Amino acid sequence: MLDQRIINLYDEYTHRPLSRKEFLYRLAQLAGSTAAAMSLLPLLESNYQAPAIPADTDLFTEYIHYEGINGQMAAYVARPLEEKPYAAVVVIHENRGLNAHIEDVARRAAQAGYLAVAPNALAPLGGTPANEDEARTLFTQLKPEESLQNFVRAFEVLAARKDCNGHFGCVGFCWGGAMANNLAVQVPALQAAVAFYGRQPAAEAVPNIKAAVQLHYASLDERVNAGMTAYEEALRAAGKTYEQYVYEGVQHAFHNDTSAARYNKDAAQLAWSRTMAFFEKYVQ
Repeated sequence: MLDQRIINLYDEYTHRPLSRKEFLYRLAQLAGSTAAAMSLLPLLESNYQAPAIPADTDLFTEYIHYEGINGQMAAYVARPLEEKPYAAVVVIHENRGLNAHIEDVARRAAQAGYLAVAPNALAPLGGTPANEDEARTLFTQLKPEESLQNFVRAFEVLAARKDCNGHFGCVGFCWGGAMANNLAVQVPALQAAVAFYGRQPAAEAVPNIKAAVQLHYASLDERVNAGMTAYEEALRAAGKTYEQYVYEGVQHAFHNDTSAARYNKDAAQLAWSRTMAFFEKYVQ
């Protein structure tokens, strides 16, 4: 198991973000040498080479575009092959933009019988760069309210599709987890919002939530968990339907199976099964 200080450093690098030069310098200090630091990078950084559900799986997939508030948005779509109306799930990426991992997650939702749509928050800025450092830097240029409205518009796009039955859920991870929580506040038609290790909305906004909310937290994720108690208290006080789970001994991004240092198979599979059961209960 990696030293927790190294995980925390990578979390700081991912979310602050630190420059790569500063990150590598501090990583070398923790690892003991530059060579040791370089040997740790494959464990820390994502590897998209082996998706759980290959892109050529028997699903209907396409890329679509729609007008966002600050430019053209793009999204990946996946659903079962049969052309009929399905309940829709918006899949929301981490702070790297739409990438191969999130497209893989969308296909998992499609295999479960949903019309899955994964918008790309970085589309108005030219799309997702191949380099993750560049992607994280682009996120600092996004205006939160514009990004929120661009994802709100995804539900309007879904409502106009013949393969959507008018039932809506969303699931997001990290940056996308925070977005899922905010969509629960902003989209009255949303029936279920699932947030994986995402920051919480303001307590005063919680009474606006109409959706059932499911929350997944990693016990070692101090940064996000700082707002967990206040959010739960606000949900309870407002009489909202919610489920909250804390997975012991796991890291932020434990669901991301492209990150060897963070992925926890048992917690990820349990959380995903709970997500699918939640959608089956509230979104069908």
